[in-house]
Amino acid sequence: MSKVTEINHPLILHKLSILRSEKTGSKEFRKLVEEISMLMAYEVTRDLSMEEVEVKTPICTTKCKVLAGKKMAVVPILRAGLGMVDGVVNIIPAAKIGHIGLYRDEETLQPVEYFCKLPQDIAERDVLVVDPMLATGGSSIDAITMLKKRGAKSLKLMCLVGAPEGIEAVKEAHPDVDIFLASIDEKLNEHGYIVPGLGDAGDRLFGTK
Repeated sequence: MSKVTEINHPLILHKLSILRSEKTGSKEFRKLVEEISMLMAYEVTRDLSMEEVEVKTPICTTKCKVLAGKKMAVVPILRAGLGMVDGVVNIIPAAKIGHIGLYRDEETLQPVEYFCKLPQDIAERDVLVVDPMLATGGSSIDAITMLKKRGAKSLKLMCLVGAPEGIEAVKEAHPDVDIFLASIDEKLNEHGYIVPGLGDAGDRLFGTK
């Protein structure tokens, strides 16, 4: 079954509190999303496999640990997921980047696919799907399904804030995908928005309405 991890590091919680504020403008919002994503990626990658190599320092030869195993890919769910990419690749610069385009039908609240472009070797990579909001779970479920259909086998989902309803929906649809969040919020409201949430992440990132 999916493991759900709420990363409650003090720096993340502090930055998230500023992110939530309606007074925070787009420029600061974008920077905070990038910083929180970088801090979260540090925790999400904690279980990456390692191997031992010999390194010659200016003093002597020693054994050190380096990353081993599969390479990584970061796949943002457009458009809001774009705000999280730079934070992740800041600490995983070799990661390839795919893109999945989904939008939510405002009446049915269901995701609609309009774009999918992935690295050719997606099946050989550890894939980190990123989206600031995990609300109903529909977009994340569809994105993960699309990735699996295209060969991805090792996937994790990283979101800034999530509602219990969306978390449970993803766990049920994809029990093999672990979920990482900066905050598990209270609930969804009647419009499908996370409470207390942080508003529409896409609009706040890009200054649109």
